[in-house]
Amino acid sequence: MEIEERSTAARIRDAAIECFATEGIGGTTARRVAAIAGVSPGSVINHFGSMEGLREACDRYLLSVTRDRKERAMTAGPNLDVLASLRDGTHPHLMAYLAEVLSDGSPSVAELVDGMVSDAEGYLAQGVESGMLQPSDDPHGRAVIMVIWNLGLLSMHHHLFRLLDVDLTDPAFASTPAIGNYIRPIMEIYGNGVFTAEFMSSTREAMTALAEHGVTPDSPEEGNAQEGTP
Repeated sequence: MEIEERSTAARIRDAAIECFATEGIGGTTARRVAAIAGVSPGSVINHFGSMEGLREACDRYLLSVTRDRKERAMTAGPNLDVLASLRDGTHPHLMAYLAEVLSDGSPSVAELVDGMVSDAEGYLAQGVESGMLQPSDDPHGRAVIMVIWNLGLLSMHHHLFRLLDVDLTDPAFASTPAIGNYIRPIMEIYGNGVFTAEFMSSTREAMTALAEHGVTPDSPEEGNAQEGTP
């Protein structure tokens, strides 16, 4: 009986993710979710208490799946098959669900993003240990920036599709011929970087001076900051 109850809850959750992704947060009702899951509307509330409780369960599931995927990828190290990992079609509506959630603006989005950053710190550390990633002077900051950058790509997926012909919310996007339009610049930015070594060196010096003294190398000395100070 317990196994059946879990199975029903999972069907409702997956149906909700599909419904949120395709019909929007505001357009999703218990009745619509129940129809997709093949259960009664009352069963939705019985399992999750409310639509907000169902939404929270979907967020937790998203975090769990994302964490598992990233940890497996980072553990694989330099030999990771990138395309195979992208083609994992086990959860076809999750990216579309996340794109919809990001545009919702509810307080739960902050909790979701915080969870993703926390998880990212963990799997990025695994990537360093496996030899896939360079170590970072600021692991938390790197995790924050990478999560926000990737969420930004997803929230603007319509423009990404318009400009590069890649739809991140399409479950089959990794199997389309245009996938290279997405992978190549990602690998170039993450793998080779953008700035020259000379610029990076001068910027690090400036950041070190700012952290230690509150000034950059080109800033006036504290005693000469005011005009007319001898």
